[in-house]
Amino acid sequence: MVTAKLKPANKKLMKFKEIQEPKLKFKEKLAYGFGDLGNGMMFDMGQIYLLKFFTDILGISPFYGGLVFLVSKIFDAFVDTGVGTMVDNRRNFGKKGKFRPFILYGTIPLALLTVLTFLSPDISYEGKVIWAFATYMLFNMAYSFVNIPYGSLSASMTINAEDRTQLSVFRNLGSQGAMFIAGIVVIPMVNLFPNHATGYPIAVGLLAICGVVFHLICYKGVKERHTVERPKEKGIGRKAFLNLLKNRPFIILAIYTLLTIMALFLQQSSQLYYFQYVLDEPNLVGIVSALNFLVLIPGLLLTTFLSKKVGKKMTAIIGVSGFVVFQFINFFFFADETMTFLVVNSLASLFLVIPNTVTWAFIADVVEYGQWQTGIRSEGIIYSSYSFTRKVSQALAGFLPGLALTVIGYVPNVAQSADTITGLKVLFFVVPATACLIALILFFFAYPLTDHRHKQIVKELAIRDEL
Repeated sequence: MVTAKLKPANKKLMKFKEIQEPKLKFKEKLAYGFGDLGNGMMFDMGQIYLLKFFTDILGISPFYGGLVFLVSKIFDAFVDTGVGTMVDNRRNFGKKGKFRPFILYGTIPLALLTVLTFLSPDISYEGKVIWAFATYMLFNMAYSFVNIPYGSLSASMTINAEDRTQLSVFRNLGSQGAMFIAGIVVIPMVNLFPNHATGYPIAVGLLAICGVVFHLICYKGVKERHTVERPKEKGIGRKAFLNLLKNRPFIILAIYTLLTIMALFLQQSSQLYYFQYVLDEPNLVGIVSALNFLVLIPGLLLTTFLSKKVGKKMTAIIGVSGFVVFQFINFFFFADETMTFLVVNSLASLFLVIPNTVTWAFIADVVEYGQWQTGIRSEGIIYSSYSFTRKVSQALAGFLPGLALTVIGYVPNVAQSADTITGLKVLFFVVPATACLIALILFFFAYPLTDHRHKQIVKELAIRDEL
């Protein structure tokens, strides 16, 4: 693989002083975090509840339910790249900015499609399968038009490494806050209705309305400072995509993300089955969500501390290592004991906060690396290509539980066999832990972009602008 090398002997580079940029205000960081809170109010509905809704309410098989996730996410991965290209190619953008208008105009269609995925029409079995595919694919398309510009936004807000880490902290705070709210309120709200087919769309609709409000707060509260209007040049978009093949940090980060995000969403998709049939606690998702939220603040503080002490790369490695260790501890010792499971699972969640937080700072750094390496700054294409990887991860995480449930003999709403119970434990603990262990080894040995190297790259980019 071809990678460019820094030239430390460059006298201008050695003499160039640290770039100073005004720190972002707390209010702007908080507004940015509200953006992912809004995303989660819609996105998390599908990741946590939709597979069980498909199998138990809509009435399609686990295999088809999983296949909906697989096909929809892979379809959406290609949509992401198209949206990223469109964002990067925007010219003559006005006062609203390059990225912010997508959040403003995309939020209401996204909210409507969120509710649509949780409707269960009285039609034939084949019609229900088609309905599930169609509504979830449309939802994912709408989500791309909001999420890709939102994710690209942070690289345009600041080039300061510490502020980027803080933006990642607030983003993760918003993301985890949405997961907490979704885990706490959805099932109790659905249970208020004698017919869950009615309860689900109402509960999901109320949270989607909140998501719209949070998106608008984000739109109003953030500012784009480092946007670049791409020159009108034939084939430049294709060139930007091809340049990603030379961007080693991006490639390693993409593989690492494929494995870790798949592990995270695999647990989310299978947790309702594990709680109901292994622990006999079908409403445990609310308690787990509350505990995960309680460890969020300590996790974010630990992330900030470690990032300053050892840099983002080692911070992520420490976090993934802790998650892997506690996953295996739970599987071997506490998988059948609710109280001890909750304690160890909370510790695993604490460590998982760390890599999930710094990930967004990594992708912002990769934008500068690509610009330094090729001369083309492509926030939209880089973020959408990274999102492509995340969508493939989500596709696998949605499909594998459905496939696994079929293989281990899961039958809805009845007592499960001993083999099925064991399969649910492996699915919930061992598969995510193994995926993260592979990601950990790869990232430790192969990811080259440290905080120190990123600072050198930013300095050289500033020198190029001066020449």
